[in-house]
Amino acid sequence: MTEILPSIDHAVGRTKLVRLSRIAEHYGVRGNIYAKLEYLNPGFSKKGRVAAAMIDEAEAAGLLTKGQAVIELTSGNTGTGLAIICAVRGYHFVACMSAGNSTERARMMRALGADVVIVPQAPGSPVGQVSGEDLALVEVQAQRLTEELGAFRADQFNLPANIHAHADGTAREIIEQTGGDIDAFVDFTGSGGTFAGCARAFKEYDPRIKCYLVEPETAAYYLGTEMTNKNHVIQGGGYSMELPFIDRSTIDGIVTVTNDEATTFARDLARLEGAFCGFSSGANVCAAVKLLRTELDGQSVALCLNDSGLKYLSTDLYQ
Repeated sequence: MTEILPSIDHAVGRTKLVRLSRIAEHYGVRGNIYAKLEYLNPGFSKKGRVAAAMIDEAEAAGLLTKGQAVIELTSGNTGTGLAIICAVRGYHFVACMSAGNSTERARMMRALGADVVIVPQAPGSPVGQVSGEDLALVEVQAQRLTEELGAFRADQFNLPANIHAHADGTAREIIEQTGGDIDAFVDFTGSGGTFAGCARAFKEYDPRIKCYLVEPETAAYYLGTEMTNKNHVIQGGGYSMELPFIDRSTIDGIVTVTNDEATTFARDLARLEGAFCGFSSGANVCAAVKLLRTELDGQSVALCLNDSGLKYLSTDLYQ
């Protein structure tokens, strides 16, 4: 009998894993690209896992009580996940988001009952390209509202629930789904929770599994090269700043991706694989192809397809 879930928060996680054989053939690489379909989570992104874990752990610790507001800084995906979890559990959610993020995200959060506070970008920041400076302005607003409302701050950049969601969920599922047949993992970093959680779990399972950070070519903070442009099209990450979750000892390599590459690979995912995703998913697949062309020739690389292309219809990605 098919299981009937009591509410939508129980539908988070346990996403399918697919082999991107058409992408591999198209780019002439040997080996396997295993893609976790995270855009099929409620809220259409991997951040549904983080949202559920943050609320679960806050409730268990007595840090969040009925009637209390929940506030978070978000590019839209974590906010959407929190809007869903808060809706079914009876919390009022307030999202603080940069004006540089796509408008679909704010509309979706409002439809789910959230209040969305849009924060103007830093001078000179193009719409659609959110930098660390833009994020800092959003953080100021989030801190102010948290204090004013006596809210619980669902701080994805600092709460360990972010790591737990991926160490105990995403990575364990990948290991089970592949039977442990995985040589590497690649991840475009936003808050750093996916990389940190997955790297921890993968290396506990098998220290030989290599974990690669993916960064924008013009803003490769962890690579340590000159940052020529901190603004880029890959929304939700690449903020050119130190991330509390990232343990540099777990980084086996860094792969950089250009705006054009992230765009091309996202479009290829849709055209060749039927996977309708955003820029960061394209960046992850591009990084995997680059590694299979070089040091990981013939091996198996796992990654997440992070969010749905529906969130980018107002951008240039699918025009």
